[in-house]
Amino acid sequence: MKFIKEKWEQFAAYINHKGMQFVISVSFTIVATLGMGFIGIFLYQGYGRAAENMVLNDNQQILNQVEINLNTYIRNMMRISDAIYYNVIKNTDLDEDNMSQEMNLLYEVYKDSLVGLACFTGEGEMISSVPMGNLKENVDVTQQSWFINARDKMENLHFSDLHVQNLFENSSNRYYRVISLSRGVELTRSGKMLEGILLVDMDFSGIRQLFTKVNSQEMGYVYLMDSNGKIIYHPRQNLIFSDMIQENNDVAKMYEDGSHRETFNGEDRMVVVKTVGYTGWKIVSVMPMANFFRDFSRIRAMAVVIIILAIFVMIFANQFVAVRVVQPLKSLEDSLKGIGIYKEPQIYIGGSPEIQHLGETIRSMVEQLRKLTDDIVKEQEEKRKSELDALQSQINPHFLYNTLDSIMWMVEAEKYEDAISMVQALSRLFRISLSKGKNIITIGEELQHAQNYVDIQKYRYKNKFVSYFDIEEGIEKYKTIKLIIQPLIENAIYYGMEYMDGDGEIHVRAYTKGEDLYIEVEDNGLGMQKEQVESLLTDDTRIRSKGSGIGIRNVHQRIQLYFGKKYGLEIKSEPDEGTIVRIHLPKTESVEEKGKEN
Repeated sequence: MKFIKEKWEQFAAYINHKGMQFVISVSFTIVATLGMGFIGIFLYQGYGRAAENMVLNDNQQILNQVEINLNTYIRNMMRISDAIYYNVIKNTDLDEDNMSQEMNLLYEVYKDSLVGLACFTGEGEMISSVPMGNLKENVDVTQQSWFINARDKMENLHFSDLHVQNLFENSSNRYYRVISLSRGVELTRSGKMLEGILLVDMDFSGIRQLFTKVNSQEMGYVYLMDSNGKIIYHPRQNLIFSDMIQENNDVAKMYEDGSHRETFNGEDRMVVVKTVGYTGWKIVSVMPMANFFRDFSRIRAMAVVIIILAIFVMIFANQFVAVRVVQPLKSLEDSLKGIGIYKEPQIYIGGSPEIQHLGETIRSMVEQLRKLTDDIVKEQEEKRKSELDALQSQINPHFLYNTLDSIMWMVEAEKYEDAISMVQALSRLFRISLSKGKNIITIGEELQHAQNYVDIQKYRYKNKFVSYFDIEEGIEKYKTIKLIIQPLIENAIYYGMEYMDGDGEIHVRAYTKGEDLYIEVEDNGLGMQKEQVESLLTDDTRIRSKGSGIGIRNVHQRIQLYFGKKYGLEIKSEPDEGTIVRIHLPKTESVEEKGKEN
C-alpha cells in the first residue's frame, strides 16, 4: 500500500512539471478512452434495439394507414358496383329500358377512380358500356378470367390481376392499366330473370397514388401483391416485370401478418406484412437492416450523454490538475463567447503559460481580424455602390444611334411632327435618366420615363406592338430608385416582340397591397424555359439587354441594395405564353440616397 502511494506521489509530481499538452494527452486520454469506451458499447447496443423497435413501430403504423386507405378505396369500388346493381340493373327491364344513362351518370361522378363500367349477359352479350361503347371484334369476354370467376361464383365479388384494359375499341389508342371488379347479377328481360355479369374497371393510378407517398421515405419501400404472390403494385415494378431486378414476393406470400427477418440476394431485411380484408391482398413493407441506423439524431444525443458522463469521470480522476488546466480553459472559453456579440470582448489572460500565451494570441488575432474585416466590408461596400451607380448611368450607344437615325429618317421623309414628338420623348427620357444626379425619384417620374421610352420604340417599331399602362390612382407620390421599369420594357420589346407582327402587347401595371408596392411588365411574346428564367437573377454572368445596357439582374440587385433582400424582381414565364416581370418595392415616400456625399 505504501509502495503504491509513493509511486502515485512520484507520478503526480512528474505531471505537475509537464506542460498542458502532456497533461491532457495522458490523463484525459486514458480516462476518457476507458470511460467512454465501456459506456459507448453499452449504449450502442441499447440504441440498436431501441432503433429497431422504433422503426418497426413506425412501419407498422404506416402499413395500418395504407390498409385503411386501400380498404376505403376498395369499398368505394364495391359501393359503385352495388349502386349499379341495386339502383340500376334491378330496376331495369332490358326490353323496355336502357341502363346506359344511369351508368353514365355514375361514371361521371366517379370517373377519377374508374376507367369504365360494363354489363354483359351470361352468354357474353354486351348490354351496356360507358364511356366506351363497342367491343373489339376479336374479343370473347366469356374467356376472360374476370368473367369466368364471376359466372362460377355468382354470389361473390371478384378482383382481377393488374392488366391492360383491351376489351373496347378506343379511337385515342390509349390503354389503361386496370384492376377489374366483377360480379354475377340478375338481369330482367320481359319479366324473366337471366344471369349477367357486371364489370367495374378501376383505374390503377388510384392505387398507385396511395403508395406513392409512403414510398417517398428513405427507410425502405412498400408494395402490394395478391394472395397468390403476384405483384399488383411495386415502386420499381417496371424493372421487376422486365426481369432487371427481383423481389422476394414468392416467399412473402406465405408470411403471416406481422414482422419477419429474411435474407434476399445477400441483403438482411426486415419485412412487415399486412393482409387486406376481403380481397386477400397483402401489403408488404421491406426495410434493409442497414437503413435502421441512418438516423444519427439519437446517436448525437447519446454522444452528448457520453461526453457528460466522461467529464464527470475525468473531473473525479484528474482533480489534482483541475485548477491548472480546466479552470483557465473554462475562463478562456467563456470569454470567447463574447466574440461576435460585443464590439471589444475581454479575452481571458491567465492560467498556465500555454493558456496565457493562447489568450494573448487570440486577443491580438481578434483585434486584427476585426480591423481587417471592417476595412474589407467598407471597401467592398464602396466598390459595390460604385459598380451599381456606373451600371445605372449607362445608356447603350446603339439605342441612341438607332433613335437618332429614326429621327433623321423622319426629317428626310418630311415627317416633321413625328420627328418633333420623337425628339421631345428622347429629351424627356434623358432628363429623367439624369435626374440631376439623384438616384431616388417618384413612381410618377419613373412611369413617365417608361412611357417616353415606349413612345420612342413605337416610332421605331411601327405596327409591331401596342402598350397599355394601368396605374393605380395616387401611386405616383411614392419613391423608388430610378431606371427600374424601362429595362424590363426593353427586354419585353427585344426578346418578347422579336417575332411578333402587329400582335404584340405590353402591359404595365402599378398597384399597392398593404405596405407593399408592385409594378408589373407583361408581354405576350415567346416566353422562356424555367432554367432560363432562373438564370436571369442567379447567374454570375450579368444578363445584359440589347437596349440601354441596364440588365434585369442589375435592377434586382439595386432594389435589394436600397430596400433589402425581401424586395426585388420576380419572373414568371412559360414558353409560347409570354412573360411577367414583377417589381416588389416598399410603399414609402422617403428613401435614403446611398453612395452620395452629404
